Parts: sequence; structure tokens; C-alpha cells
Amino acid sequence: MISPLAYVDPTAKIGQNVTIQPFAYVEEDVEIGDNCIIMSGARILKGTRMGKSNKVHHGAVLSSEPQDFHYTGDESQLIIGDNNDIRENVVVSRATYAGQSTRIGNDNYLMDGVHLCHDVQIGNHCVLGIKTTVAGESQVDDYTILSSNVIVHQSCHIGSWVLIQAGCRISKDVPPYVIMKGNPTKYHGVNAAVLQHKNQTSERILRHIVNAYRLIYQGNFSLQDALQKIEDQVPMSDEIRNIIHFINDSKGIVK
Repeated sequence: MISPLAYVDPTAKIGQNVTIQPFAYVEEDVEIGDNCIIMSGARILKGTRMGKSNKVHHGAVLSSEPQDFHYTGDESQLIIGDNNDIRENVVVSRATYAGQSTRIGNDNYLMDGVHLCHDVQIGNHCVLGIKTTVAGESQVDDYTILSSNVIVHQSCHIGSWVLIQAGCRISKDVPPYVIMKGNPTKYHGVNAAVLQHKNQTSERILRHIVNAYRLIYQGNFSLQDALQKIEDQVPMSDEIRNIIHFINDSKGIVK
């Protein structure tokens, strides 16, 4: 399953039933799990740790050196889970410092030209649209969709079940369950259709989420006052608790 026209370093660890097509390039200090497909022209560079059943398309570059002025050649890693689809010309950098890693979880879909910079953390079941860029040390939680040409600035945290529409520029944290739209980017409601269809969130919980964000984004309150009103007025649930904890841990959310 490994083409004689591919280059695979003899020290690379290749699992069972792995396909490596002609002109793919696999460096030393690489691990590729079972049932992966590495297409022609893909580059799997040192420090890559890849799980099972991933598909890496033409021209993708995984574990490239960080584009970070603090990088001095440390042997860091890129850790990838299972069942990810990494499309053409995706570039993912490994971490800046030794002992640290850029991470991609399971069941993610990275479309053409996505760029994940050093130390980025991607959860599970995320979709990153064409030409989207996530800057260094940012985090994207589970089940989030970043549409095409989204730019996430350094050290931002995107919550779970978020939809960020095409072309948005994100420079602060985005709390869970919301839709963000426009430039400048603003709150555009709760991601209700996806929550109901994929997460089977009940109408009652959705109403509570909507009410919580009405206090945050549409009430004439400070953020801390809005959180206090949520605790006082909105019935508590895992979702509401998640919103409160996210905002309390944040250094600032998109308003």
C-alpha cells in the first residue's frame, strides 16, 4: 500500500493497511495509525502523531515548523486523533516549544487551504471552511463550524456548538452555542437549528439559552451584571452553566 515513488523515512512508524500514494513525503519521527490514506504530494513532517483512519489530501503539510519568532528549533509535536479529513493544501504547524503540541481531535473536516498555526487546539466534530486561518495558541471546542475565510486571531477561544459565518474576523473569545456574523463581527443569535438537529437540545433548554444571551448581548448591563441576572433569572442546566463558566474564564468575549 506504500508506493515505491513515495518517500517514507525508514524510522517512521506506519500502521496496518496504510495507503501512501506516489510523491508523498514522510519524514523521520512520524507515527501514522492504521487505515490512513496519505495522498500524492502530501507532506507529513517530523513530530506528527496521527491516529487511525485519517485521510490527508494532495498538497497538505502537517507538522511544519512554527511561524513564530519564539521558535528556536525545539522538537515539538502535532497530535492528530482519528477519522479526520484533511483536504488539499491544508497547513498545520507543530508547537513552538519542546514538550508541547498542536492538537486536532477526532472526526474533523478541514477544507482546502485551512491554516492552523502553532499550539492550536481543535476539538472533535469541527468543520473549518475553505481558507480559514486559526492563529497560534487558539482553541476551538467541539462541534463548531468556522465558515470560509474566517480569521481567528492569536489566543482566542471558540466555544462548542458555535457557527461563525464566512469572512468574520475574531479577535476575542466566542462563547458556546452562538452564531457570529459580519465585520465587525457581532452576535447574530443562537445556533438553534444545529443544536436541535445534531444535539437534540430541547425547546425548553433552547429558550433558556436564548434568554441568557439576550441578557448578555441585548440587555443594558455590564457583563458581570448580566451573568448575575442569568444565575438569578434563568433556570440552571448544563448548557447555562457552560455559558457562565466560559465567560468567567474568558479575558473578553466578542460583543
